[in-house]
Amino acid sequence: MSVKPLVVVALLAAGCSTAPPPPPPPFTATLTSPTDVVLSWPDDDAGHRVEYTNDPAGPWTTLRFLPPHTTSYHHPDLIPETPFYYREQPFTGPVSTELHAVTSGDTVTFTWADRSPDEAGFLLEIRRPGAPDFDPVEVTGPGVTTCALSLLPGEEKSAFRLRTLYYGPLSPVVHQTTGKER
Repeated sequence: MSVKPLVVVALLAAGCSTAPPPPPPPFTATLTSPTDVVLSWPDDDAGHRVEYTNDPAGPWTTLRFLPPHTTSYHHPDLIPETPFYYREQPFTGPVSTELHAVTSGDTVTFTWADRSPDEAGFLLEIRRPGAPDFDPVEVTGPGVTTCALSLLPGEEKSAFRLRTLYYGPLSPVVHQTTGKER
């Protein structure tokens, strides 16, 4: 009886790879007009802090805290022919149940217990009447346990919640120089 060797062949034809497609770029800045920049990043289930500077050495200024599942930010009406450097940083953290507060005029004061020794701060979020989701509205430093918020017209019946804030790694810096005004 003759024994035939078992041959295993792996075929990888050009264009038939089973490797997943490359991930989208982690963070981009696109000039959409001479003075408008749109920043984009993939959805990672986190909120994002977006910052900018006109000098790559800083100082950095926070443009906005954006809620989870937001994947872009429009930075409009910039100074013509000026360099802008951007970075973003994801943030996460457990969310409280909704906070309902009694207002005093147009100011609401929130107080809470700090039960996390290593947070980067706390993020107060608001869901305005008729809005489907909460938006970040105020950020505190670590160890802070109170926050006063001045309400805008129409926000009197808003719902609020508090998020313990933990930051992820900073993105690479992206750069755009605005063009001439038309």
